[in-house]
Amino acid sequence: MKTVFLTDRGRVRKINEDNAGVFLNEAGIVLALVADGMGGHLAGDVASEMAVKQLQALWEQENSISTPEQAEEWLKENVLKVNKHLYRHALENPECQGMGTTLVAAVCTEAFATIGHIGDSRCYLLNSSGFKQITEDHSLVNELVRSGQITKEAAEQHPRKNVLLRALGTEDHVELEVSSLSLEESETLLLCSDGLSNKVSDEDIAAILKRDQPLEEKAETLISHANENGGEDNITIVIAEQTAASEKGEQTC
Repeated sequence: MKTVFLTDRGRVRKINEDNAGVFLNEAGIVLALVADGMGGHLAGDVASEMAVKQLQALWEQENSISTPEQAEEWLKENVLKVNKHLYRHALENPECQGMGTTLVAAVCTEAFATIGHIGDSRCYLLNSSGFKQITEDHSLVNELVRSGQITKEAAEQHPRKNVLLRALGTEDHVELEVSSLSLEESETLLLCSDGLSNKVSDEDIAAILKRDQPLEEKAETLISHANENGGEDNITIVIAEQTAASEKGEQTC
């Protein structure tokens, strides 16, 4: 598997409250993470950094995952641990009161990918059938769309577009939504914060991912497009591409 991650402050924000990473466990399996922090001066940065670093530490000790069911259980169990730690930290540190973070995580093996998410950071899949979003935003406007109260087009301009219904670290308990899918040769996963998905259309994202370019160039182009379209938010992405059999062993992170 080939992977790359890239984060950018954008053109407006003074700090970058996003964090991301791609990590290998003892068995060489990939865990990709994107976290978009929130909650006042520096607190969002604290929340997203803590979430990524703690999950990295837990993942690097793991060596027993071989099935989607095991991957789903690992994500649920360990994200819950991290949530409790973030929630306690906010209670004990007044400057971090109200902090939280979105999270989208992908456990990627040669046969399958298991996706877990909280909030509105997303995971997309590109394969021979097309390009599609495989996570559902835990946001107010998405619930309004799902219930038929507003259209998807109206949601793009809704004044409460950024209101989340779930976030990591804001409550003592949070529910992680998980799903697994088979991962075939040449299929690509994209994990991103809303700094990308709010500024670059699905059609443009798909067109860039389909280019015959190194992953690093695709990532840089996606970031550039988001900035060219305003760059009002931090922008973070992970691209994970399943390699051909002849390329196994050439994994990059």
